[in-house]
Amino acid sequence: MPTDVLIRPMQPADVPVAEALSAESFLAVDQETWVANLPAPVRRSPSRAASWITRTSHFLSTDPGGCWVAVRDGSMVGFAVSFRRELGWFLASYAVQPTLRGAGIGRPLLDAALGHSVGCLRGMLSASDDPRAFRRYAAAGFTMHPQMLLHGVVARSALPVDSHVRSGSASDFELMDSIDRRCRSSAHGVDHPVLAFLHRLLVLDRTTGSGYAYVHEDGSPALLAATNRRAAAALLWEALASSSGPVSVAHVTSANDWAVTVGLEARLSASTSGYLGLRGLKPPMPYLHHGSFL
Repeated sequence: MPTDVLIRPMQPADVPVAEALSAESFLAVDQETWVANLPAPVRRSPSRAASWITRTSHFLSTDPGGCWVAVRDGSMVGFAVSFRRELGWFLASYAVQPTLRGAGIGRPLLDAALGHSVGCLRGMLSASDDPRAFRRYAAAGFTMHPQMLLHGVVARSALPVDSHVRSGSASDFELMDSIDRRCRSSAHGVDHPVLAFLHRLLVLDRTTGSGYAYVHEDGSPALLAATNRRAAAALLWEALASSSGPVSVAHVTSANDWAVTVGLEARLSASTSGYLGLRGLKPPMPYLHHGSFL
């Protein structure tokens, strides 16, 4: 690490600065790894920026020991945000100023965040296609699983007639935590109120299977967990049914081929996109993880 760079705990005033840095860094990576059949990368919208600040402020309040920044000459040049839930450690966000990538700043930042994982049996993170990040996560003991991205306009004729999915509420959080533990071995717990504030919540609770999904405004699933593939597919179809334009189903690992089946029936195109990094854990299923809440 450069001797003029300081790694220190993140403070509340750092969060908006980190959002701007992350938007710049993620856009640069997206532009470098852009696949021609997908929409051209654009900077995060103001509403998505506000959501980023809301969830990062939440992680800072619940897990201050997992949130760190790198400062050089008084300016933030990198950050890492991580959190613990039960016996799991999760990396919510991690970025270095694009012009300083490869300068030795990223490793000590990640090491600082990993210090928050001591005592955790499992770890989980979402990674882009950036080969430098891939190497860093693999060196930290994470097994990297390729992901797919399904994208396009949903074929309305393919939508099922009755999915038995309903709107969810806080009264469903206990059920949802039990599904989390079954899928990824740890509950979202205190994250559910924030997720429900940021996204529309769908729930399926029947004797044949249960599950839930948080859905973006455009109908794209932000997070989906279920007890079996049939319930997961019903939730995904319900999310897609709310779309009126292009929609994306992200973070689809090979363990979640049910989502590929739904996407193809909905006439969405498929591309590879990033990795799911896991330590002490098999790829969760049926499960589509959130990029930050995992």
